[in-house]
Amino acid sequence: MPTRSAQIAQTTPTGAAIAETVAQAYDLGEVRSCELLRRSFNHVYGLEFVDGRRAVARLSADRPRGAPNVGYETALLAHLKAKGVPVAGALTARDGAHAVAMALPEGERPLILFEHLDGDIPGDVLPDVEATGRGLALLHDAAQDYHGPASRYALELPDLLHASLERLHAAPTMTDALRPEFTAIARTLEARITAMPVLTRVHGHGDCHGMNNFVTEGPDGTRVASFFDFDDAGPGWLAYDLCVYLWAMHPRTADGTLDATSLARWRSYLAGYRSAGPLPSADVDAIAAFLAVRQFWLMGEHAGRIAVWGTQSMPTSWLRTQVKMLTEWVELQTPE
Repeated sequence: MPTRSAQIAQTTPTGAAIAETVAQAYDLGEVRSCELLRRSFNHVYGLEFVDGRRAVARLSADRPRGAPNVGYETALLAHLKAKGVPVAGALTARDGAHAVAMALPEGERPLILFEHLDGDIPGDVLPDVEATGRGLALLHDAAQDYHGPASRYALELPDLLHASLERLHAAPTMTDALRPEFTAIARTLEARITAMPVLTRVHGHGDCHGMNNFVTEGPDGTRVASFFDFDDAGPGWLAYDLCVYLWAMHPRTADGTLDATSLARWRSYLAGYRSAGPLPSADVDAIAAFLAVRQFWLMGEHAGRIAVWGTQSMPTSWLRTQVKMLTEWVELQTPE
């Protein structure tokens, strides 16, 4: 791969540029329209072809952790589809590859085309939340015999906590006073987790927060969840994969607790998971500790992307609030 530019952090190609790349690399016919859906960790585009087919393109970026995990992600998706799990699989390019290199000012970035999924975001609809939990359990079960390419990253402490803390320490908005406070919190958190009994490990989605899956009506009238955006997928703790949904709802305050609506959603989520797979009590008890790990992961993502997002994405005042919040979060217990 060509040397990446030190002058360009990250460019945003137009929909027309993505459409041109897709037309050249895939045998899917003429692209009728292509629009940027969102710009976050990666760039995501919606495409429609002249025959009415739709697809989603993701222009992957080098994240703070390193290069995109394309080989593992696309192979895991193919494995899950073969086992009957509803996921947005990667479409094959004309040359048989699941990703094509797009030349940009900052260097080459892999472009992956995924199947389009229909459905509803679960939101506060409890049957749909329950379907999400059930779908995740089925996903974990189907992935047990995955033997494809290894993942570059794991949903465990070295990648989630240790590397995130290093990036946080190096952030320009970090202070000498705050640095040892974050270190102490991370050590307390790690001691709590390492003292736990043996926890279940899975091939996890890594980002199942309720906005990376849709729910549709199944043939028998039951609600069925389908999943997309496996960019953060990897092998690791079941408790971490489950914590992401709770983390997304939990108030971002030191003394915050779930309101009645959020607690009902969480209970429905766990009920859905238990309806399709085992959920040992040790893993449930561990979920709360991983909320703080997830928050460290988020802070590490912000710290490692300041060249793209700017220092105002994590001001020093916000870091101070994180110390107060995480000091309380390391002692959280899993609600049931």
